[in-house]
Amino acid sequence: MKSGRTLDSGVVSSHSVCGAPCWVSLTTRDLRAAQEFYHAVLGWEWHVGRLGRQYKFARVNGVPVAGVATVASIGPKAAAWTPYFAVSNADETVSRSQERGGTTAVGPISFPPGRAALLADRDGAVFGIWEGELVADWEEWRRAAPVFVRLHTRDAFDAAMFYGEVLRWATSAPGCCEVDYEDNEVVLRSQGDVVARIHSGAVEAAPDPTIRPHWRIHFTVDDVEACARAARAHGGTAHQQGVGSTEAILSDPDGAHFTVTSKGAG
Repeated sequence: MKSGRTLDSGVVSSHSVCGAPCWVSLTTRDLRAAQEFYHAVLGWEWHVGRLGRQYKFARVNGVPVAGVATVASIGPKAAAWTPYFAVSNADETVSRSQERGGTTAVGPISFPPGRAALLADRDGAVFGIWEGELVADWEEWRRAAPVFVRLHTRDAFDAAMFYGEVLRWATSAPGCCEVDYEDNEVVLRSQGDVVARIHSGAVEAAPDPTIRPHWRIHFTVDDVEACARAARAHGGTAHQQGVGSTEAILSDPDGAHFTVTSKGAG
């Protein structure tokens, strides 16, 4: 898949990506509250694209970095952040997921200029796939907001097999990702840059969404402590390892979890 025109206008540079994270999207019950929270915590500015007023695009220095939708606009789903992975054919990807024990929640459905589907892996971790033109230049997008995404799951090797087969990691597909094992994690790279990690240790049926299998979005920030203070001040929560920590787990007022990571710590 190559990045082409943005959802607004103009041509962005091409970069072939296959199986790599290419977008992140939040579902929430209160769109206005979410906009206010993420503006305060991450400094995001908002605009409306082709998907209508119920789906807002966040920007950092003019680069589209994330989307936010109300739950009702995409189906019955709790407030949560979801990573989307670039694929060349959504139908074939959904079939590969189902053949390997994954489930399909939504789609594939058309969202011009592409098609999307919402899936879950064998352990219930939710992820999305995207076929079509990317929202922004891939390199600019990845550096503007998500440092990487991390899967917390029961068995990293089993998960890597599932995602590798479904998303065509470590294959001969143009722009495919490389898979390595480092520091007890499976590490996914695209053209040498870390774009995702898979970590063992999540509890399969845990009631806490931060413990059961899930994908976590890591956003790059200049000041982790300032983001944590802003989250608490605007109705969210923040959990840090201690003063000066390079990482903190935050949740917005609707309960969607994400991580802020200091630049250079990913």
